[in-house]
Amino acid sequence: MNYLVHLYLAEPTPESLLGNLMGDFVKGRLGPEWSAALRRGIELHRSVDRFAHDHPLYSRSKSRLSPVFGHYRGILVDVFYDHFLARNWERHHPLPLPEFARRVYRLLEKHHALLPPGLQTVAPRMIAGDWLVSYREVATVGLALERMSARLRRPNPLAAGGAELVRHYAGLEEDCDRFLAAAKLFAGEWCRGKGTEW
Repeated sequence: MNYLVHLYLAEPTPESLLGNLMGDFVKGRLGPEWSAALRRGIELHRSVDRFAHDHPLYSRSKSRLSPVFGHYRGILVDVFYDHFLARNWERHHPLPLPEFARRVYRLLEKHHALLPPGLQTVAPRMIAGDWLVSYREVATVGLALERMSARLRRPNPLAAGGAELVRHYAGLEEDCDRFLAAAKLFAGEWCRGKGTEW
């Protein structure tokens, strides 16, 4: 769900960007249907997810949120971190966010047939709503959480999550900034360990 964070941590190649976006839509063992470059992107996505799950800053962000959200706190933190990255993008990346987003959207359109079915469904909505840029706005985060809540089969508290972002804004932003710095180092080391300078 934190599409922008995974894109930010991807290697600067089309295959890595696509693979990192596919990560939430491809489950289980990676078979020969995926090229080596796409597999590498999906594997980086999975490694970053494990890194986040075990990281004290990510855990601290979850602990800031009301216990009412239970295991949904991880989903909220993912979405909130996308918001902070979008909001402070110029501090992290040399390309302006709208230009970076357009490049990603063009990749999704060009390689639509390669995408897993779930991402094939999501990609047109992502492009039409300019999700990667629109997450800069607190109001958009709230609307996204309401839509996410409605799509889940089980009753859940996600629709109320926007208020948690506002309530804990400064602390969450500090956590995110520090986490992104650590995650960037981790992703760079992971990529170098896999044989590519990054």
